[in-house]
Amino acid sequence: MRIDVVSLFPEFVAECTAFGVTGRAVERGLLSISSWNPRDYAEGNYRKVDDRTFGGGPGMVMLIDPLEATFEALKKDDDTPPHVIYLSPQGAPLTQAKARELSTRARLVLLCGRYEGVDERFIAARVDEEISIGDYVLSGGELGAAVIIDTVARLQPGALNDADSAEQDSFENGLLDCPHYSKPVQHALGEVPPVLLSGNHAEIARWRRAQSLERTALRRPDLLESAELSDKDRKFLKESGLWDE
Repeated sequence: MRIDVVSLFPEFVAECTAFGVTGRAVERGLLSISSWNPRDYAEGNYRKVDDRTFGGGPGMVMLIDPLEATFEALKKDDDTPPHVIYLSPQGAPLTQAKARELSTRARLVLLCGRYEGVDERFIAARVDEEISIGDYVLSGGELGAAVIIDTVARLQPGALNDADSAEQDSFENGLLDCPHYSKPVQHALGEVPPVLLSGNHAEIARWRRAQSLERTALRRPDLLESAELSDKDRKFLKESGLWDE
């Protein structure tokens, strides 16, 4: 998989994605990341990439022509058709389902806005979808790009040392993950639940499912509306008084 990041601060994204699972995915040849700075493709002595917004008001808008030149360059570098994403507060929320969908694409281009954003004409002509990582405003799209890279990198086959890890993550089945424990068994902060030491895999699976349901009901009850729930799940939630569908 290839990801191209269009940003006025490409070093920022490079630093964020050089470590951990993402760095390992790159080292293993599962993912390649390229950065493109529109300022490198801007004309004039000042390499101008922004200007005032028409209609008045504060802030600057990223200009079309430097972005067009940048996109032409990245297309020439690799003829794989890209799926272009603009990181924007107006975008659809990033979810695990969306991350899994994006992870199957051969090439992504992540456009990081700055200032008041990008000229709307460029977005309409070149962007396939807008994505937001939360209901808040950042100074630019670089953090959002780093988040998307991380979410799709860990879903690349072979990126995780344990292939089952991604399948057990929160949101993969529509629910939050269950709690996890490790050594020591006994500690001043508490003990490991006995069921996890029992060796009874069926009981452990039931316990984990119940914990996942309970956490979701208490912390993110909105997720239950669309989660894949069995009759046993629904019965557990009702009998526990955690959810009244």
